[in-house]
Amino acid sequence: MTRFETQVGIVGAGPAGLMLSHLLHLHGISSIVLEAKSRAYCEARVRAGVLEYTSVEMLRVAGLAERLEREGLRHHGIELGLNGVRTRISFLELTGKHVTVYGQQEVVKDLIARRLSDGGDLRFDCGDVSVHEFNGSMPKIRVRKDGNEDEICCDYIAGCDGFHGISRESLPSGALTFYERSYPFAWLGILAEAAPSRDELLYMHHERGFALYSMRSPSITRLYLQCGPDEDIMQWGDDRIWSELNIRLACEDGWHPTQGKILQKGVTCMRSFVAEPLQCGRLFLAGDAAHIVPPTGAKGMNLAFADVYYLAEALSRFYRESDANGLDSYSSICLQRIWKAQRFSLWMTSLLHRFEHDSAFDRKLQIAELEYVMTSRAVATALAENYVGLPLHGF
Repeated sequence: MTRFETQVGIVGAGPAGLMLSHLLHLHGISSIVLEAKSRAYCEARVRAGVLEYTSVEMLRVAGLAERLEREGLRHHGIELGLNGVRTRISFLELTGKHVTVYGQQEVVKDLIARRLSDGGDLRFDCGDVSVHEFNGSMPKIRVRKDGNEDEICCDYIAGCDGFHGISRESLPSGALTFYERSYPFAWLGILAEAAPSRDELLYMHHERGFALYSMRSPSITRLYLQCGPDEDIMQWGDDRIWSELNIRLACEDGWHPTQGKILQKGVTCMRSFVAEPLQCGRLFLAGDAAHIVPPTGAKGMNLAFADVYYLAEALSRFYRESDANGLDSYSSICLQRIWKAQRFSLWMTSLLHRFEHDSAFDRKLQIAELEYVMTSRAVATALAENYVGLPLHGF
């Protein structure tokens, strides 16, 4: 067995784990990042794409925004559609802020490149990773691969390994309370080689189901269709996908999405999930390991960044001043933001999707609510405030 020592052991090299490692480095705190998958897999994994104003500011202050500012697509609003009629919600007018479209995989590439250039210890293809003794004074992470075992001794462990990772599952029974909601639909998403024909995201309510027009770059569009949670992607050929998108996204002025070669397609299930608390002994959960939101509100990666920002600040305070108050309050501080994001994501999801078993009365109420959002400055302002990101201490 080979032994290593570090101050913080980080499980997972997604946005949460990599950002935490970088923030700790800026505070002079050592870390080792352990990832079961390959670097190529992490850098190619297409996920979220909308960064809140506060997330962009965090990346900028941390010295990670050079390529983002050059290639990211700044959006000053979104459009909501109903029966082919679009209404624009101006973030800039209502809040003075904006969001930036920049794919999660691009954020991960930037973080990996920066950590390696700074001499960071990133270990990919780790194999079997497990966490131990996190209720004691010296937690350990063990890595088993090809008959060999490494042991990392650390002061703290950060579980940033996603919803299906080992960190949360390693906690003793009863240590956490789970809050969950499942949705009776999913998103069929495609990545298309087609230049965006709109400047901002279009969220369209349609009697056949929700549709979203988005983009990832000046040459790549990202589009979604509401579908069944057990949808067979093999039944969706390219022609069928484009036909359905054209129907649901059709606008009164004749606009339709630009078509192109479909590079990737898949089905994403919709769920809401929160684990409380976000700490057990010296093991802290962050990002998708602790919470999942429906993608409608574009909160997933942004919540992960907020988590690790607060965790890095708390760890810095502990190592700098021997003050553990920030670590003790990490969970309660993060959960305030998490539940507000859950509320907004549920509201957006309920506003825009068709619920098959809703009564005629419920559907009329849903349309009335959407029309209210599209015509009321007060409600549009509330949407804009949540979409661009609620205040984060220091930003």
